[in-house]
Amino acid sequence: MPKKVLLDVDPGVVDAFVICAAMYDPAVEIVAITSVGGSVPASVAAKNLQAVIEFIDPSRLPRIGMGGVADIDLPLDFGTLHGVDGLGGVQLPVAELRTQHPAEKVICDTIRNDPENVMVICMGPLTNIARAFARDPSLPGLVRHLYITGGSVAAKGNITPCAEFNFYADPAAAKTVLNAPCTKTIVPLDVTERLIFTLDDLDKLPDDENQLGKFYKNMSLPFFRSYRQKFGIEGIHIHDLISYMLATRPEYAITDEMACDVETIGQITRGMTVFDQRDKPEWNNNTEVVKTLKNEDEIIPNITTLLTAAANINAKKYSKENKEK
Repeated sequence: MPKKVLLDVDPGVVDAFVICAAMYDPAVEIVAITSVGGSVPASVAAKNLQAVIEFIDPSRLPRIGMGGVADIDLPLDFGTLHGVDGLGGVQLPVAELRTQHPAEKVICDTIRNDPENVMVICMGPLTNIARAFARDPSLPGLVRHLYITGGSVAAKGNITPCAEFNFYADPAAAKTVLNAPCTKTIVPLDVTERLIFTLDDLDKLPDDENQLGKFYKNMSLPFFRSYRQKFGIEGIHIHDLISYMLATRPEYAITDEMACDVETIGQITRGMTVFDQRDKPEWNNNTEVVKTLKNEDEIIPNITTLLTAAANINAKKYSKENKEK
């Protein structure tokens, strides 16, 4: 039976890939998707979520919720990697909803409607999840499992020397969620940075004659160029795609129970994840952490297979619809 999943995303190139893959993934049923500000500002994330959903036009639409801005204002450099629109400049058409449902309400309603049966996969800052938990304090006990893309066990950051982007963008929310009484798993940088998605991997996806295949390439090629210019890497990190794979296919993950907290006020260390790894820890374990990967060389090939399958299913759907017209 497919797992019921709520995606919390900040699209962003990689999160757009996740949405395309997940909507056609037979392993899951996407019951809701909520946007959050992160890789792009909250307003752009909301617009991109709706645009991607409209573009792929799945046969079963998930409920959509739009997140607001975080309670703190950090000097984030939007547009450096993802382009000014967050999707590499593809400019998808979208009829923006006049009435937007708040993300935290959609999260609460979705979990309340099917308690202990909805897995939540968080791919951006944890703003929406923290607000949902504040709105309904009993909600953490009703979540089946919370997967969190973020943090770093080795204290290496990707936005500051010691902070990972998602936790840095809203450290107070991260602290709230990590200390909430629910089953949760962190997928940290230590794991997601191990794998690089290359141009050779991109070439394995459907060509420009396929609608989604064309979208994949038009969206991601500027992202590849940005990575090469900024980091000198001939490829891209796909943190959220890896997190999605580990959440929906946990056989790839080797985990350990750990005690974790987040620094919220440090001038240099804001957003840093701190794990009690002393010989005699004094903190209580509060989360599961993916420490390493099993069958690591299979993960990216399986991601390309999933994206290809989504593109081909989408193409067949459009072909059938055009024949019926």
